[in-house]
Amino acid sequence: MKITVAAVLLSMMFAGANAQSLRSPDGKFEMNFQLKNGVPFYNLKYNGSTVVEDSKLGLRLFKDTSVTFASEITKTEDAKFDLNNDFVKTSEKRDSKNETWQPVLGEKKNYINHYNELAVTLNQNSTDRSIVVKFRLFNDGLGFRYEFPQQKNLNYFIIKEEDTEFDFPTDMKAWWMVADYDSQEYRYQETNISEIPARWDKAFDSNASQKLVKNVVQSPLMLKKNGKESLYINIAEAAVLNYAASHLEVDAQNFKFKTHLTADRQGAKGYIQTPSVTPWRTIIVSPKAEDLMDSKMLFNLNEPTKYTDTSYIKPTKYMGVWWEMIIGKAQWAYSTADNVHLGVTDFSKLTPNGKHAANTTRVKEYIDFAAANGFDGLLIEGWNIGWEDWFGHSKEYVFDFLTPYPDFDIKILNEYAHSKGIKLIMHHETSGSATNYERWADKAFQLMNKYGYTSVKTGYVGDIIPRGEHHYSQWTINHYYRIVEKANDYKIMVNSHESIRPGGESRTYPNYISAEAARGTEYEAFAGNNPDHQTILPFTRWMGGSMDYTPGIFQTKLDHYFPGDKRFVKTTLAKQLGLYVTMYMPLQMAADLPENYAKHMDAFQFIKDVAADWDDTKILSAEPGDHVITARKAKGTENWFVGGITDENKRVYTVDFSFLDKGKKYEATIYEDGKDADYIDDPQSYNIYKKQITSKSKINFKMARSGGFAVSIKPVK
Repeated sequence: MKITVAAVLLSMMFAGANAQSLRSPDGKFEMNFQLKNGVPFYNLKYNGSTVVEDSKLGLRLFKDTSVTFASEITKTEDAKFDLNNDFVKTSEKRDSKNETWQPVLGEKKNYINHYNELAVTLNQNSTDRSIVVKFRLFNDGLGFRYEFPQQKNLNYFIIKEEDTEFDFPTDMKAWWMVADYDSQEYRYQETNISEIPARWDKAFDSNASQKLVKNVVQSPLMLKKNGKESLYINIAEAAVLNYAASHLEVDAQNFKFKTHLTADRQGAKGYIQTPSVTPWRTIIVSPKAEDLMDSKMLFNLNEPTKYTDTSYIKPTKYMGVWWEMIIGKAQWAYSTADNVHLGVTDFSKLTPNGKHAANTTRVKEYIDFAAANGFDGLLIEGWNIGWEDWFGHSKEYVFDFLTPYPDFDIKILNEYAHSKGIKLIMHHETSGSATNYERWADKAFQLMNKYGYTSVKTGYVGDIIPRGEHHYSQWTINHYYRIVEKANDYKIMVNSHESIRPGGESRTYPNYISAEAARGTEYEAFAGNNPDHQTILPFTRWMGGSMDYTPGIFQTKLDHYFPGDKRFVKTTLAKQLGLYVTMYMPLQMAADLPENYAKHMDAFQFIKDVAADWDDTKILSAEPGDHVITARKAKGTENWFVGGITDENKRVYTVDFSFLDKGKKYEATIYEDGKDADYIDDPQSYNIYKKQITSKSKINFKMARSGGFAVSIKPVK
């Protein structure tokens, strides 16, 4: 018995001598790092309670840089090449920072970046290789990454897998979607961690490009610990640059997750030349859902921009020749042909299909409406040749991004748009052919400069070319940022679709103004979005940056166009207005057709008035999967906007306007669900009224099923 006690005490002393602790600036978080028999582990506590149990760190590597990888089967003899064991700590360095910085575009005028840092240098005895594990502990959670200094025995290497773990002590509720190397456009699921494997096979539908990863989920992942001391936890990643995007393997029985990087066709997950760093792994934690949603940790973990001129980067409200193609009323293609060759086919001699939306006459109608209602831009999809056989043929030379269809007069339309104060927004669909886009990018951006286009929507529908790469593999992520950097050379803002989800990189690349990278409004015309979808996205997809969600659909029933069509947008009209506030979108679209807005100009007034860039944001109330209520103050003004949305359940919420300046009077214009509103039975029922309010005011809002409200607030002068 004495020997056992002595052994335990000795073990505790040894562990303490080899453990390093780090506390957050406010002292509420504690991170502990230690080596156990040469294997690195970390854990995380909040107010003394364990959030993350001891979790392994490390990477597995391929044995050299020339092998052809047939699979990811781990061979015992290859283990000696891994960077996950046989470590000793050689040094540690501590640092801290407390700074305030201003995003070029953002949810607040100022972001606070306050953390304490611990960098631990580890040496692997058997190979004489060193790595650094760097931890930053903020008042809202933990970020950490691996760093690889240049050294004799670690100049070039190839990653087989990164094995960072997140081991939780209890089963928790999770909001998750299936992992896929090529798509994030799936419905969110709400289950406990332990229930994920049973639901996984039923949690996805088909997609234009799809490489599913069994029993793996995507990040950001939202979790909730229920009980007397409930906690909200978000696992994500930041600064995903020159590295593959990560997913999370599920150990449902032990409530554990492990990173799973996106592979290329050889099974390689990263080609590294030192010195180099990985993305930051992030764990955001809060007892309040509102505070977690308000976290800016992912942005803080990115580097400040090196751009010398950001004056061209501006919030943009736009309309688009788009929704009518999405619902099937019109087409992107000009002709009836099904096989075209760019540079050979004479498109003027092809038979028009009669449904081409991007024609000069129709585009002028959009320009007129957008200009009359104060919009900044107009997106036009299907303007350029090649749409006849653009998808599904693995065709590399699919677009040239220069040549308009015969019925689209680019010069006249630009002159017409500019005469009315509208800038056209270029559309560059690549059909996944990234190599082709890189060849044409300079000429395409030069054309944009010539005609005064200041922003571009890029698209990556379909399998990536070079063939065998994926949308989230290292090569393709590098492609996205090569395009963003080139766009900056031409003073162009980028909005990418079917691309990598953002992890705060807009701090470094502020012209990367928005991205899709999730299931957006277009799916309302496809397989549909669940009524709770928009209440989950702010806790997941939005944690690292803006999404081009394309809201504003007023004509929600598609049988309006096609009698008997059962498709419909699963929200009320008032909820569509609320989305403009609950979802941060500096590139903000009014996605419906002009003729549908013309029938509801009183409700459309909110879309005209709402801002797209902000001095302040306050999350008034939120619960993932249930509701989101947000207030925002417009940049450079005293105007506020409030938006609220709910899931499939009716909900009553009382807005407390104490965030307004005391002693001031304001006029509030209120847009709410009508008495009989229902997203299925009566989605276009709404009520609008004005009311004078102060900081002492409180207003009750009754939200219909999948309903919402919006409030525009201006000081009374």
